[in-house]
Amino acid sequence: MVASCVHRVEDKKAIAKVYDRILYEDDIKDILPEQLTKEDSALFVNSYINKWAKEQLLLQKAKINLNQEKGSVDKLVEKYKQDLLINKYKEAIVKQELDTLVTQTDIDSFYIENKDIFRLNEELVKLRYIYFGKDILNPKEFILLFKSDDFESNAKIIERELELKSYYLNDSIWIAYDDVAIKTPFLKKYDKIDFLKKRNFIHEEDSTGVYLVQVKDVLLRNDIAPVSYAMPTIKQMILHKKKLELLRKIEETLTEDAIKNKEFEIY
Repeated sequence: MVASCVHRVEDKKAIAKVYDRILYEDDIKDILPEQLTKEDSALFVNSYINKWAKEQLLLQKAKINLNQEKGSVDKLVEKYKQDLLINKYKEAIVKQELDTLVTQTDIDSFYIENKDIFRLNEELVKLRYIYFGKDILNPKEFILLFKSDDFESNAKIIERELELKSYYLNDSIWIAYDDVAIKTPFLKKYDKIDFLKKRNFIHEEDSTGVYLVQVKDVLLRNDIAPVSYAMPTIKQMILHKKKLELLRKIEETLTEDAIKNKEFEIY
């Protein structure tokens, strides 16, 4: 419950006290969610005060009962503060100084040198598919256009995309087989590996419509991922490497400058 009496200390309104620790109204104002009703605000404040009081009571008991370990706790707190300051400084330097430009040459070189770490844990495919309802006019025309598999035929299919339930015609990009299976549920009746090995043109129908699928290329689990598919990961790894190199140079420069200016001496 909120204390009925309210004290003022140095023109700040105190709303709770545990031993010598005081909770002020200003401490809660900053964290009080906006647009709460009067009743909800009262509940929030009440809950916060009780939580704060429990923390202060536990802290006081800890100080009393762990007095002998105070030295080691203080060292841990100091170490944490030092690490926090150092990490904040490093983050600021990295944000300011890190060269985030990753060229295609960087990507290709990293990929060639580290191919083995880019082995796949999923199957990838290059394919085309279209899916249309059974009530569509001239379904044979769509089938002929799809089988033609040239730029002009694909363009004509895209012109009539409103007649399709879904489609994917960019067979130059690797995509995960499992993502394809979500959009083409009929694949569940096939054995995945057998299906991927065949790489056939597939014409399937269900109660909702017609699926046309043409698999162009396949990569299986444990194959080396193509550079285009691995590119986001490669970029992250290159930037991480650049970050580590930048921090190492900063530390070396700081040490060299400190020795030069006699701010760091070893006796």
